[in-house]
Amino acid sequence: MIAAPRSGSGKTTVTLGLIAALRRRGLTVKTAKSGPDYIDPAFHAAASGEAGVNLDSWAMPPDLVADIASQAAAGGDILIVESSMGLFDGINQPKGRRGAGADLAARLGLPVLLVLDVSGQSQSAAAVAHGFATLDADVTVAGVIPNRVASDRHLTQVVESLDQIGLPVAGSLMRDKAVALPERHLGLVQASEHGDLKAILDRLADLAEDRLDIDAILALARPLSIEAADYGPAIRPPGQRIALARDAAFTFIYPHLIESWRAVGAEIVPFSPLAGEAPPDSCDSCWLPGGYPELHAAKLAAADGFRDGLKAFAATRPVHGECGGFMVLGAGLEDADGNLHAMTGLLSHATSFAKRKMNLGYRQATLRGACAAGPAGATLRGHEFHYASVTDPGHDEPLADIADGTGKAIGPSGGRRGPVSGTFFHAIATAETG
Repeated sequence: MIAAPRSGSGKTTVTLGLIAALRRRGLTVKTAKSGPDYIDPAFHAAASGEAGVNLDSWAMPPDLVADIASQAAAGGDILIVESSMGLFDGINQPKGRRGAGADLAARLGLPVLLVLDVSGQSQSAAAVAHGFATLDADVTVAGVIPNRVASDRHLTQVVESLDQIGLPVAGSLMRDKAVALPERHLGLVQASEHGDLKAILDRLADLAEDRLDIDAILALARPLSIEAADYGPAIRPPGQRIALARDAAFTFIYPHLIESWRAVGAEIVPFSPLAGEAPPDSCDSCWLPGGYPELHAAKLAAADGFRDGLKAFAATRPVHGECGGFMVLGAGLEDADGNLHAMTGLLSHATSFAKRKMNLGYRQATLRGACAAGPAGATLRGHEFHYASVTDPGHDEPLADIADGTGKAIGPSGGRRGPVSGTFFHAIATAETG
């Protein structure tokens, strides 16, 4: 596991550089991201040439974590898991179910490579590393990579202090703004939007080969301490043939959901709303995932083939939208410039990206009625991550009652009308019962 004391320490830079460098050596590198992050797994996949997955100790039951991790590692020479935020950061829940990277490191027996941003400190870096190495006996910090080192003298001070506490240094990175990845309104720019992504990954691989002790890092790796649990689908498939919106406006769906649906015999049939395509009539359900519909609102509003076809489909079959998909199911969408665009109108709410309010956090959703996401009364675990706001709640029945990760009630969420349902909530797995 590549981890750090906090966000912004350089985990992603180290992770991508190491993945790309190991791939150059001819190794098959498998990857995973701790927590509900859509962006980093796509970068991992670009660097490794292999599909990436998410692992989440709060949203996923422990056996599902084991199942996904085992499948992710299968056929690979090494599995690299990038932690989210700080290694021990999560929510106030029992150990092992906090959503923290440390939970996964303990559960899977992953040695941790700690990336330390040492800017503004020298010997004090050892105190930080010592705290992380000793806080939890079930988590093994096996090595340290000082990042944003100012000079050779600075590095010597840091390394000597780490030597005194017995933590190996597996390389270091100097201050270099040239390797920073650009950001945008929902985090990093998506991998598919980087015209020069290959050049960036090549540069990061060069950096890793030059500055990291890759042989020492490989020597830290251990066999996974779990076996495949054959958990089954994280969420029951919404149909036998699932029409899945997939283009630049609809990009965010967790890979483990698709793979678990396929594993039980469901077929995924992609279609492009931006190309004016409707869900194929041969399908028995339709799923509109998250993405950036606000960036393509005018084109979606003009996609008559998509809108008319979706309405015809929804007359007899379930349609579900989450986050961006929920926005498109509504009556209207206001883009960042304040322009209002008509959406499908299958639900009556309206949303706005001009009136921005960040919503971020784990969520538990108990479904009020049956829909494509599950039966009435089912509780799903997942999260919200959006800036768009609901400007008109409409008159549809709420889809679910929402609570935060600690169980504190937030209130009703989403909308449901006949076989059509939608919510800003991103589902990750069905909660355990009993």
